[in-house]
Amino acid sequence: MASKKVVEIFYDVVSPYSWLGFEVMCRYRNVWNIDLKLRPAFLGGIMKGAGNKPPGMVPNKFLYMTKDLSRAAQYFSVPLQHPTDPFVVMFEKGSLAAMRFVTAVQERENGGDKQVERVSRELWRRIWSEDKDITKPESLAEAAVKAGLSDKDIEEVMAMVTTNKIKDKLKNTTQEALENGAFGFPMIVCHVDGKKEMFFGSDRFELMAYCIGEKWLGPQPDKISANL
Repeated sequence: MASKKVVEIFYDVVSPYSWLGFEVMCRYRNVWNIDLKLRPAFLGGIMKGAGNKPPGMVPNKFLYMTKDLSRAAQYFSVPLQHPTDPFVVMFEKGSLAAMRFVTAVQERENGGDKQVERVSRELWRRIWSEDKDITKPESLAEAAVKAGLSDKDIEEVMAMVTTNKIKDKLKNTTQEALENGAFGFPMIVCHVDGKKEMFFGSDRFELMAYCIGEKWLGPQPDKISANL
């Protein structure tokens, strides 16, 4: 078998489209011949660095996104629902504390990325399914408990969150995303024949599959594979 192609997904848990892209890539990590790298980053830094304007600031885009997310959630089988006030969640509260927390989880995890995957998923679930806060330490700890982290794990992660090491790691990952051409999330970077192919959003999977020499089997590949 040919060596696995490295595929990186840059994401922020405040981004609902990132949740869709994240789940699809996690489903395909054992279907496609890829080495999936989870790259938690800070969307606020991306928007500022790229000079982009959030879709929620454009009324027609916001209305479209509201409907589009509902359709996409059904298609991708992700329990995504709008919080009571998406504007407050995304643009006033933000996700800096949450993404530092995810970064700290990743920094201390050895032998894989199961913890960072589960913690990321639980944080998305809190915002985009349960309409809960992700800015307070107790909220982050609750998500980590649901993700399977022990009290000792959580205590160690909490102690890391405010360190320069974690702040710099998140900042550097965000900068790397910008250098790869990011202007929003999710951004997926495929390393193909010594080159990087960048894909934005959660609607480019068919084209991505074509570029990396794989086959798109729909949003739930395990169900399709079982019927082949």
